[in-house]
Amino acid sequence: MRWFTMGLLTIVVGLQYPLWFGKGSWLKVWEYNRQLGQYQEATQRLEQRNAVLEAEIRDLRQGYDAIEERARFELGMVRQGELFVSTIPVQKSAENR
Repeated sequence: MRWFTMGLLTIVVGLQYPLWFGKGSWLKVWEYNRQLGQYQEATQRLEQRNAVLEAEIRDLRQGYDAIEERARFELGMVRQGELFVSTIPVQKSAENR
């Protein structure tokens, strides 16, 4: 009877080994799911970035408002006859508080 029990135990362990440690094991499936989650997060971030870039391209193609805004803020350009006024924020010192 003892040999029979040991034989069955050996068969069960032999059948379970591929399930836990083989080519398509639970551990590998878990690792693949973790990697898939990371790839999906990266893809989502890239899709959001692409949406922003597509909106910017659409704005640049459709009208001059986006071009004018960029010229004003990035290059400091003004229209002819316009007066550019820049203000400098006042920093409060410890003595004036």
